[in-house]
Amino acid sequence: MATIKDVARRAGVGVGTASRAIAGNGPISAKAAARVQKAVEELNFRPSHAARVLQKGQSQTVGVFVPLIQGSFYTPILHSIYTALRATGRHMVVDFGQTLETERQDALSGAEFLTDRGCDGLIVMGTRLKPKDGEKLMALQPKTVVLNRSLPGFLDHCFNPDHRTAGALAAETLYEAGHRGMAVIEGPETSPDNVARMKGFYDALAAHGIDVAAIPRVNGDFSPAAGAAGVRTLLEGGMNFTALFCANDESAMGALAALQQMGVSVPQDLSVMGYDGIDLAGFSVPPLTTVKVPWQDIVRNALNHLLNLCYDDGQTVVRDLPAEVVWRGSVARISAKAPRSPRRSL
Repeated sequence: MATIKDVARRAGVGVGTASRAIAGNGPISAKAAARVQKAVEELNFRPSHAARVLQKGQSQTVGVFVPLIQGSFYTPILHSIYTALRATGRHMVVDFGQTLETERQDALSGAEFLTDRGCDGLIVMGTRLKPKDGEKLMALQPKTVVLNRSLPGFLDHCFNPDHRTAGALAAETLYEAGHRGMAVIEGPETSPDNVARMKGFYDALAAHGIDVAAIPRVNGDFSPAAGAAGVRTLLEGGMNFTALFCANDESAMGALAALQQMGVSVPQDLSVMGYDGIDLAGFSVPPLTTVKVPWQDIVRNALNHLLNLCYDDGQTVVRDLPAEVVWRGSVARISAKAPRSPRRSL
């Protein structure tokens, strides 16, 4: 493999001159630059990443931590970051956690790992980070943005959807469709974003006079399996409801599959609503009505903010990105009446 010294010898110039010609900066004559370029082509020379880091003082690489590499939620987020970085000639290094239960410690250790790899800045999706963790992250790498969590004292670095308002939007949608008897498959009780969306959901229903304490509910882990198990528990318990709200789309899709196996028709017997707005939600049977959180826009604006911090790119950053309902075939509009028991075939 050719080195910068080989290029310099072939071009008949000093190493410093060859380095300036390859970097495209510093004083150098047009003739010398042409000889260096010819030598580069003849030797098939490629500057090493380490050399570029030493030369520019930056790796042109962003570190990204996500809690898990599975399902259909995190992959589009990573793809969005990757595509935007490549468009600016930069790259990313990814680290991910092991389980939702270890997410907080995984996020902190992941940030340390990525910083040690010379990343110019970090994107950390850490739903379970504690307020005091903001100081740890910023001390480790001041050029850090946090997704899906608001950390006091560092709110300018945080890009967190308004889960409470989005949860209320789900409740209002079902209520306006005529549903009064509802059931819920929640996410983990230890997940702050789940707590926020469920608080918004229950508060909105309480404002309409619904006794939220009587709403049947089960907890899950945001997985399709949890959705399937949750809806079976709800139905086998003899619960009466006309609509089921799931705290994310993947659990809602698991619930839809289980309902089909049990002979419950959606939305004729039971309406089902999800949350997040993942692409696959439009391909369930029936297509899933969901609260679409604008994750792609949130992620892109968080990245823009990081690029401004790291490279002074002058990117536009927008923070007010509200959720919206995507209405599909899994929710029926009914007349407001007493809840009924979904037809079951066990």
